[in-house]
Amino acid sequence: MTFFIGAAGTGGHVFPGLSIGEALLSLGVSQSDIVYVGGDRLEAKVYPAEGYRFVEVELAGLKRSLTIDNIRIPGIVMKARRVIAAEMVDSNAKVVLGMGGYVTIPVGMAARNLRIPFFNAEQNAEAGLANRVGSRWARATFVSFQVTGGLTTGRWVGNPVRRPFWEFDRESLRPEGRARYGITGDVPVIGVFGGSLGSGVVNETVARMVSGWDGPAIAVVHLTGESHLENMQSVNPGPDVHWARIGFEDRMELFYAVCDLVVARSGGAVAELTATATPSILVPGQFGSGGHQAGNARALEMAGAALVVPEESIGQLPEAIEELIADRARLSAMAAATSVIAKPDAARTIAREMIEAVT
Repeated sequence: MTFFIGAAGTGGHVFPGLSIGEALLSLGVSQSDIVYVGGDRLEAKVYPAEGYRFVEVELAGLKRSLTIDNIRIPGIVMKARRVIAAEMVDSNAKVVLGMGGYVTIPVGMAARNLRIPFFNAEQNAEAGLANRVGSRWARATFVSFQVTGGLTTGRWVGNPVRRPFWEFDRESLRPEGRARYGITGDVPVIGVFGGSLGSGVVNETVARMVSGWDGPAIAVVHLTGESHLENMQSVNPGPDVHWARIGFEDRMELFYAVCDLVVARSGGAVAELTATATPSILVPGQFGSGGHQAGNARALEMAGAALVVPEESIGQLPEAIEELIADRARLSAMAAATSVIAKPDAARTIAREMIEAVT
């Protein structure tokens, strides 16, 4: 009996997908009974490295501009569906989950054709095209926000986060985190990241801020993205700034544990921000399906958990940071407000539903 999970593309799909595997393991499913499906991007590294079986297929998404590339998409989807269906038959697949993104369509089609129970999960406040289509075939669609645009139905369970966030304890983790990043003294700590690959515009704005910083002493823990690390390391911070720069962090629970405030994009990271009760300044990316990052950011802002700085106004970011770190009462209120959205048990909720579908 095998559980198939289609999760591919960015960290906002891949790591929630990985959390479902962790939840299945915690509920007694053997790792050999969990199969991931995706393309040749981040997923092709992450899942095999974690010890899971991975089926790679060619994927392509619909481009919203008129282009001849769109003509190839139906053929690519049908080929992927055939490969996935064959793998499902060979592996005795009993339940299938699509995590959104391009892979959801061929995974959902294969499950439907083989009459295998199919679920899908939407990570964003505005559903992507794949999940809007896939929800028509799904036994249930799990959503991360109380209101998710683009879907007529959805079960609010939250966005799955990885196992270290299920029972996150900031105080117990903080000493290890401070040692990891070389933080000393009682200074505000600002975390920065722009998704799994980093963000050039966020990195450059923060680099200018720390190099010219003339405010109170601070520490900045900056997850730059591997491709941006060398450039960021060439910038010298101001005398009152401790600036730890890391290309990629595989212990994100330690990152959140040390941070009083996080500056981030508003993709899948919003689930970790709420699970860890971390106040944030969100800079929505102007990309992706249906403006999903702007929708995610609005949801946190409306709850009182985040401040939103649009990318076109990113020059205001240093001022916003300085204002917030000086207002401890506001930071505490923002942290408390995350409870409106936080559902750290989402991965186990979805995993239990998958198990119940085949028992």
